[in-house]
Amino acid sequence: MWKDSGFQGYEPTNVTTFQPKKRPPNGTRTPDENARNRAIARVRVRVEHAIGGAKVYRIAHDIFRNRRDGYVDMSFAIACGLHNLRCTYRP
Repeated sequence: MWKDSGFQGYEPTNVTTFQPKKRPPNGTRTPDENARNRAIARVRVRVEHAIGGAKVYRIAHDIFRNRRDGYVDMSFAIACGLHNLRCTYRP
């Protein structure tokens, strides 16, 4: 699981997590930690761009007021599917 600072402290069982190392107070990170942070950022930027591409659709980025069971997840799944379709047929 590729995490950012928003998921700090969240460690699910039986899952390998990757989170960037923070700079210690009044200190610096080692070159190895910097390289690992860059490697994590290369993966995460693709995820963030995909989420942003799905949020082009209004149903995904506005407040969804229909609170029936499963509708919120289904609407975002449809937005993700439309984004994937748009990326597949992009010239």
